[in-house]
Amino acid sequence: MLLGMYCMIGATMVKAQEQTNTSSDGKYILVEDWPESSIRSNMGQPSGLGIDREGNLIVFHRADAIDSSDPKRLISKNTMLKIDTHSGEVLKERGDGLFCWPHGLNVDKDGNIWVTDVGLHQVFKFDENGVLLMKLGVTGEAGSDTMHFNKPTDVAVAEDGSFYVSDGYGNSRVVKFSPSGKFMFQWGEKGTGEGQFNIPHSIDLDGDGNVIVADRNNARIQKFDAKGNFLEEWRNEVGANVYAIKAAFTKGGLFAVDYRVENDGAQILGSNIIQFDSDFNVVNQQGRIGAYDGPVCRYHDIEIDEAGNIYVVDLLENRIQKFERGSID
Repeated sequence: MLLGMYCMIGATMVKAQEQTNTSSDGKYILVEDWPESSIRSNMGQPSGLGIDREGNLIVFHRADAIDSSDPKRLISKNTMLKIDTHSGEVLKERGDGLFCWPHGLNVDKDGNIWVTDVGLHQVFKFDENGVLLMKLGVTGEAGSDTMHFNKPTDVAVAEDGSFYVSDGYGNSRVVKFSPSGKFMFQWGEKGTGEGQFNIPHSIDLDGDGNVIVADRNNARIQKFDAKGNFLEEWRNEVGANVYAIKAAFTKGGLFAVDYRVENDGAQILGSNIIQFDSDFNVVNQQGRIGAYDGPVCRYHDIEIDEAGNIYVVDLLENRIQKFERGSID
């Protein structure tokens, strides 16, 4: 079964057509019946993904949260899952009573788990056992100074322990902090030019320490050096919002997921998984342009394991999907 999408118009399922110049090599196959079926019934909207040092998948989800407008309404259920990537079994759950509206998740080289909460306007750092190591931002207070965030979306951690926060829905900026959490500098503002953003939604670092940002509503990916100087960009020619990126050059390149709608959102075309080489050239693209009889999806985050398998989370159906590299007959 090849990864693909159909779009829903009213009650009619219509195939979405797009032109692509990508190769037919390196396609990925959807793994059926993964993860175990009990996960979906107990999980809310999944928003963030990471791979821990043992190779397990960490999922950040919204459990039974209603919305993000009330920071005093903390989710009483667990919001983090640790899943065995082979069996799909849930190994551990945690995160109850801590979050309002979960968003991004990243696991650093030391196994620490970083998450953002757009309802609380905060960034959290936990060790791999769930002990809170750092918290930045003022609970429930949006702002644009060195002490506040406005709905931060994601975190990327450098080799030296310094880290970048994409901030996010409200501030349209990237902020860099020292390993201890001290503000260093920031760049970005609302706009469409180089170094400007319209919802910096996901952030990661490549092997050279360059900062890669999914500039969601500008339908593009921007690359900067470690000081925030603009280097290059990739624009989604079909105008689909770019939701998330993952720099995994040792596992196949840079990966991204997008989401496309038309007619002011009335016609949902769904998501693509896009694979780039180190020069920002698209080498593979599949999803709504494919040919599999499956549901329309809205991918929010993407992760790659050591074997090169792809994991994505779908906001529309509260699902996690796993894709293994395969060949086309």
